[in-house]
Amino acid sequence: MKKAVLSIIGIIVLVCLGGLIFFYAQISAKASDNEETKMFTIESGQGVKEISANLKEAGLSKSDFIFQTYIWLKQYGSKIQAGDYYIPQNLRMTGLVKMLISGEALSTERIVKIIEGWASTEISQYMAEFAVVDGNYTESDYIKEFMDAVDMTDSKDLIPEKTYDFLADKPSDQGLEGYLFPDTYRIFKNSDPTHLIEKMLDNFDVKLTKVLRDEITAQGKTIYDVVTLASIVEHEVLTLEDKKIAAGIFYTRMENGIPLESDATVNYVTGKSELQPTFADTEIDNPYNTYENRGLPPGPISNPGLDSIMAVIYPEDTDYLYFLTKPDGTTVFSKTFEEHLANKAKYLD
Repeated sequence: MKKAVLSIIGIIVLVCLGGLIFFYAQISAKASDNEETKMFTIESGQGVKEISANLKEAGLSKSDFIFQTYIWLKQYGSKIQAGDYYIPQNLRMTGLVKMLISGEALSTERIVKIIEGWASTEISQYMAEFAVVDGNYTESDYIKEFMDAVDMTDSKDLIPEKTYDFLADKPSDQGLEGYLFPDTYRIFKNSDPTHLIEKMLDNFDVKLTKVLRDEITAQGKTIYDVVTLASIVEHEVLTLEDKKIAAGIFYTRMENGIPLESDATVNYVTGKSELQPTFADTEIDNPYNTYENRGLPPGPISNPGLDSIMAVIYPEDTDYLYFLTKPDGTTVFSKTFEEHLANKAKYLD
């Protein structure tokens, strides 16, 4: 009997020891598989359980059980500070908890990620969410101020102390759409829209190097036309190689007086996101509709990334005249209209 009791006690001890080893291995391991710095907000009054669930949902913690248990064991529940945190990649669970109780990552800045191909309206809506959280704008007020700034035809009216040479060939009646370079930015909380717009224009100025500008000039093109076509290419295909081919197709079409027939421009007109616009949509009377109008539209339809700009500067010369994008994002190119129709029937209809 005594031996049986000792055996049971031994098993319990081993189980407990195994559990402790597992637990401490978990808190010493990476809190998540997150591969980039992310912003995480803790609101005033949130409890450990809610914070834990939010961390897991944001992909910043693999286990809300481990997080909550560690907080409970260390009695840190009342020490977690509300605010905005920038959680780096490869952070251990112990480091994550330390960050949240020390407030060391609290910042007066925000990290914002502007996506390639976003139009200015999309950027304004994305940024308005932060402005509302900071309490210095209503959503509609921020969007209006942002769009008013983007629509300014002279950047000097917006940023008097700077001259952006890349805007020199921009038509005098056009705003800054197309030049708001998509990237990850640090901005001050409570900053006005001009703060971010200036950063994006500065970034465009750096990314469009002298080599690229000289190449554009040597080809007899303008930066404005390059940006306009790049904004279309950005929405049509995904990879750099496909973008080069698509850019080459568009140039061939323009040289031969064939409309671009870009679905992206039709979506810009309609506000939709269709892989294949309706026939009625392609007949809409609008200068941005490249089914109805030859050549480039009046201006950019979005803010393209560097790959799309490079593709337009260095297009691939092929015999293709048509292409379509399959639902999985891959591109199918065609040399003849008959071949293109067959591909449409196969992949889109």
